[in-house]
Amino acid sequence: MLLVADVGNTNAVFALFERDGKGGHTIRTRWRIATDPRRTGDEYAVWLLQLLQIEGYSRDDVNQFVIGSVVPRAVHNLTLFARKYFDVEAIIAGAGESGWGFEIDVEEPRSLGADRALNAIAAHKCYEGDLIVIDFGTATTVDAIDFTGAYKGGIIAPGINLSLDALVGNTAKLPRIAIEKPRSDSVIGRNTEDQMLIGVFWGYIAMIEGLVTRMKAEIGRPCKVIATGGLAVLFDDHTTLFDHVDSELTLEGLAIFADRHSS
Repeated sequence: MLLVADVGNTNAVFALFERDGKGGHTIRTRWRIATDPRRTGDEYAVWLLQLLQIEGYSRDDVNQFVIGSVVPRAVHNLTLFARKYFDVEAIIAGAGESGWGFEIDVEEPRSLGADRALNAIAAHKCYEGDLIVIDFGTATTVDAIDFTGAYKGGIIAPGINLSLDALVGNTAKLPRIAIEKPRSDSVIGRNTEDQMLIGVFWGYIAMIEGLVTRMKAEIGRPCKVIATGGLAVLFDDHTTLFDHVDSELTLEGLAIFADRHSS
């Protein structure tokens, strides 16, 4: 079985894939933990080995471990964790001679984050044609992948929770609110909480719709829009922008990368 770790700025997601022997794979289970670059390999083991056992698996079931990380400081301890507890050398997605395996057509190819590269790999394999991939994470990214699978560039914007944190943290009287759809479709709020929610929720949808409209016009060809990340499902209920919502896109990219590395 394949164990993957998608390490983001806020959370790290681990997933266990089972291979079918015919080039396919299926996610059997996944776990999420807060990202902490100081967490040691032993601490990962105390947490993850118990969860594996709860799900009916053991460390002996894992014969490959792949890491995709946008937090460089976390990689070393995860590598030690793989070596000590699974007796495997972790593969770092995008590192070494293997690279990413697709064209990165931007001014600074090495600056492309692992999560965005993995999204590009999975999106191109799973969906046809020109693609726009939106990832709602700590930052929200909007990326253009052409029909050949080449990464053509994109957009980085503050994530919605990051925007809300900045709003609440830099004002004296505004309360903390949860991200959810406003109670009505009106954009004229009648109290402070509703006004904040309207600004954050509908403002964010308007921003994404506007950016994707501009990107589609610049590409000049039909594009599918793929959404991923924790809030993609919430936004999907209130916009017609997305052609597909794929919450497993980055994990799928890690599995595809592992398959290519194994072949």
